[in-house]
Amino acid sequence: MDLFSVAAGAMTLQAAPLAERMRPRNLDDFIGQEHIIGAGKLLRRAIEADRLGSIILYGPPGTGKTTLATIISEMTASNFIKINAVSAGVGEIREEIKKARDSLKFYGKKTIFFIDEIHALKRGSQQDSLLEAVERGEVILIGATTQNPYFEINGALLSRSRIFQLKELTEVDLGKLVRRALEDADRGLGIYKVALEEEALNHLVDISNGDARRVLNSLELAVLSTGVSEDGYRHITLEVAEDSTQQRLVRYDRSGDNHYDVISAFIKSIRGSDPDAALHYYARMTVAGEDQRFIVRRLIVHASEDIGLADPQAMLIAHAAWNALETVGLPEARIPIAQCIVYLAMAPKSNSVIAAIDQAMADIKNRPVGNVPPHLRDAHYRGADKLGHTGYKYPHSYPGHYVEQQYMPDQLMGVSYYHPSDQGREKDTKKKT
Repeated sequence: MDLFSVAAGAMTLQAAPLAERMRPRNLDDFIGQEHIIGAGKLLRRAIEADRLGSIILYGPPGTGKTTLATIISEMTASNFIKINAVSAGVGEIREEIKKARDSLKFYGKKTIFFIDEIHALKRGSQQDSLLEAVERGEVILIGATTQNPYFEINGALLSRSRIFQLKELTEVDLGKLVRRALEDADRGLGIYKVALEEEALNHLVDISNGDARRVLNSLELAVLSTGVSEDGYRHITLEVAEDSTQQRLVRYDRSGDNHYDVISAFIKSIRGSDPDAALHYYARMTVAGEDQRFIVRRLIVHASEDIGLADPQAMLIAHAAWNALETVGLPEARIPIAQCIVYLAMAPKSNSVIAAIDQAMADIKNRPVGNVPPHLRDAHYRGADKLGHTGYKYPHSYPGHYVEQQYMPDQLMGVSYYHPSDQGREKDTKKKT
């Protein structure tokens, strides 16, 4: 490499977005994901020892998947080949596999394939073309994906890879990134005198939704678009931060009282059959960056707690919203989640299920409940008749597949827990009881 190449590389880096310039160069420089690359963790040990096997890095955008692969490329003695999942054809993949096979055969040098957005490879021909090479150890695969690999990647390929899940960066992680960028004069914004207000920092962090790339690029736009004041500083206020992200600050503290107030209002609006209010609170939480899994988990609980058997379909709709979130992610998943919210709000309501199970559990804790009646005990063994464990009447042998017999222990005879409401499909249940 000559001086011209070095100079050209430096100019290219300087022209790159801040997020690219600040990309960590080694594991010690990496912020976040301590659960997989912290000191002593398996993935870190494998990288440092250059003994990495095939892995899939799975996580939301901006959590460091590509960065981690780049760091591996700098630390490994193996060949490192990046394959474009979108444009690569089977022929190109097979050609790279042939080169890897020859490198291993003639030079004893392994090859790592890094495939970003690996879910874009077709599950048939393209993914299958990798399988044999990975299985034989001719290629070490590093796949990165924002999509659930269990849905998108060939099962045989998955079984030969270890999955590492990267998490959204925490507010503390993102705050460290911002401060590092402001202090770094070589790659960051340290050549400028910047006064970043705490409220502006909090907004940039909140609105990034755990995405390092997003927070750094928003910071860069805020700094470069702000003029120098008389004191020589570029003052980044909340107003500047909001303008740079093109998004107004939503007053919503994910760890404070407001968090619980909004989710409470959300559930109570659904319980109160007000779809408009429920959608409002869902939109407020979503724009503020609330964890969608937290929201949908609440919908699943609500489908039983407040609707229950008045509309059993509610539980299926709630689980479908969860599947949509896991399969397609945001922003598209907001649509099926909103559909679920409207459905639950408009469904007939009944709390008979929660009332029944809570009373049953209270009895277990607070009163004698007796033994299982003899005729209900297990009788699939020799000598059961001698212990009196017989006399069970098989309902399917009787007209209407029903026969009167005792099911409750003696101490609880006459106790009733489930009381169907007169709402929705439970009306029919009530008629039978």
